[in-house]
Amino acid sequence: MNRRLLKFSVVLLWVALPLTAFLYQQAWDELPAHVATHFDATGRANGWMSRSEALGFALGFMAFLLIVFTPLMLYSSRSRVDAFSWAMLGFSYLVVGSMFEVNRGLVAFNLHGAPIPLGATLVAVPIAAVLLIGIYVASRREPALPYAANTPTDLLVTDLVVTDLLVEERHAGRPLILLFLPAVFGPLIAAIMVPVPAVRISMSVVVLMSLAIIAAAWSGFRYRFFRHGFEIRLLGFRLRSIPGNQIQGYAPENWSMWRGYGIRGVGNTRAYVWGNKVVHIKTSNGDVFLGHNDPQRIMHDLDQVMSRGSGQGMTSGVEKGAT
Repeated sequence: MNRRLLKFSVVLLWVALPLTAFLYQQAWDELPAHVATHFDATGRANGWMSRSEALGFALGFMAFLLIVFTPLMLYSSRSRVDAFSWAMLGFSYLVVGSMFEVNRGLVAFNLHGAPIPLGATLVAVPIAAVLLIGIYVASRREPALPYAANTPTDLLVTDLVVTDLLVEERHAGRPLILLFLPAVFGPLIAAIMVPVPAVRISMSVVVLMSLAIIAAAWSGFRYRFFRHGFEIRLLGFRLRSIPGNQIQGYAPENWSMWRGYGIRGVGNTRAYVWGNKVVHIKTSNGDVFLGHNDPQRIMHDLDQVMSRGSGQGMTSGVEKGAT
């Protein structure tokens, strides 16, 4: 029932395309020969198109959004319909609805000189994107491992630290921080210089998101291997837990930069990568890629998980050096 309702809602989203055409058709005879379609930060027109070009661009961009969102929503709900599926649907409606409102504003501006309603869109979309990412991470991280969650991380016994933790690895991407700096300075300048509250708020959100990415790259992913599985953490937050009994196989691979860095993947495939080397882990719930400069260390850690999963007693915890 939930999947059927979701699919119906996705199909309903395409109504935005004929509605956009109808919006222009209703005002077609009253629109000027050259329609204002581009505006500066203060809302003054500084770019124009013919009526046909404006309609073609409006329909083309709307179709592009629908073509992007439709497969993403259907693929993300392929195995299950959860909180993220509905959040993704809501985000899609927000973006498509905002684009329709922008087109309605363009028509109103060219007919009556009414201001373009960009303020709410500029504020709502970045904030919604942040919320969507949060819901995505929370809904895909799986339950915590029983030993990692229910036993003390460290138990001090004389001078020996005894723990269920086998080993911890860190995989950071500090050289990539230089690539993220422009994403901070550009929006920061706009947030300071542009005298439009909505622009300042939206650019401030972009700055905060960029700083979060930089902090994540600096800190790196932390892989914690226990006797009964492993978990992936970022900035102290548990991203995902994978029990050992779900692991079906693993092997080192090269990772192409064109596949991207950070948290990547859709559906049941997920990658945690800041470099060009990964260990590809096949699980009963999909594929996982763990980035590391020395994949053989991850292979060794996984070997320990698989060999000690049914072992007795506790094992000394060790944290390996960061890479």
